[in-house]
Amino acid sequence: MARVALVTGGTRGIGHAISVALKNNGYRVAASYAGNDAAAQKFQAETGIPVYRFDVGSYEASEVAIAQITKDVGPVDVLVNNAGITRDNL
Repeated sequence: MARVALVTGGTRGIGHAISVALKNNGYRVAASYAGNDAAAQKFQAETGIPVYRFDVGSYEASEVAIAQITKDVGPVDVLVNNAGITRDNL
């Protein structure tokens, strides 16, 4: 069975490239995103990689999302922490 990778911030920019590269190398990939639903749905349609919207800065939201990803894709073997998080509200 293929290993499962979760790429946070995985639908745009560097995260997009990482998600696609992992998929092309045999991983089952899940990608998280923070807020651009239209872009995330386009990414999913183009790549076949399932997307999950949640705030990676929230333990509770992450816990719920990981449970859903585990159910949909399988237990996460590889985590790529690509999402940017700011705490200073800039």
